[in-house]
Formats: sequence, structure tokens, C-alpha cells
Amino acid sequence: MLVNRGDVILTYVPNIGSPGGKLRPALVVQSDHNNARLNETIIVAITSNTSRVGEATQLLIETATPDGAASGLLHDSAVRCERLHSIPQADVRRVIGKLSDPLMRQVDDCLKAALGLP
Repeated sequence: MLVNRGDVILTYVPNIGSPGGKLRPALVVQSDHNNARLNETIIVAITSNTSRVGEATQLLIETATPDGAASGLLHDSAVRCERLHSIPQADVRRVIGKLSDPLMRQVDDCLKAALGLP
């Protein structure tokens, strides 16, 4: 399935440090150019655990806002930019929503913080 940067997807996300994983929401952060030419994509994890959204590497998505509602998420959630994965695009079950350009600019700031970029 072809995905685009900013798509909120449902995909299998592996556990870290233990076997297995589960179907979870995630955000596509790889460029559209690379999504079109490669069979894999880069995602960041999304979690309903919002206890660390004050950190520079996480962004709160509030579902009560218009931008949050467009994400397709069911609960307020944190985009965890410190938790990057590369997955086969074939593992994407479906696109559930999309983040707006203003939210994606905030994601870019979180990615810079996570990667130590200026």
C-alpha cells in the first residue's frame, strides 16, 4: 500500500526488548519521494500514554480539536518521535487519518530533538 508523509496508519509495530508486537497506530515520516520509490517506509510510534508529552521528542494530538479529529485517532495520543521504525509498506493495514501541515511542522521539531539535529 502506498503511503504518504503525514498519514496516520495502523500497522504491526514490534516490541522493543521482547518478542512480539501488536497492531498500533503510527505516523509516516518518510518523504513522499522515498515512499513512492522504496518498498519500506519510516514511521514513528503513536501511543495513548501521554505522560511524557512535555518532552521535546513527543507531540500531543488532541482528538477534540479539528486537526486531532482528522488524525483518525480514537483517544488523545502522543507521537513518539524518539521511537522510529522502518517497516515494509506491505505491513500497513490501512490509513486511518492524516496530520495537518502545522502538526507535521511540530513533528519535524520533535524529530530534530530526537535525532539531535539543529
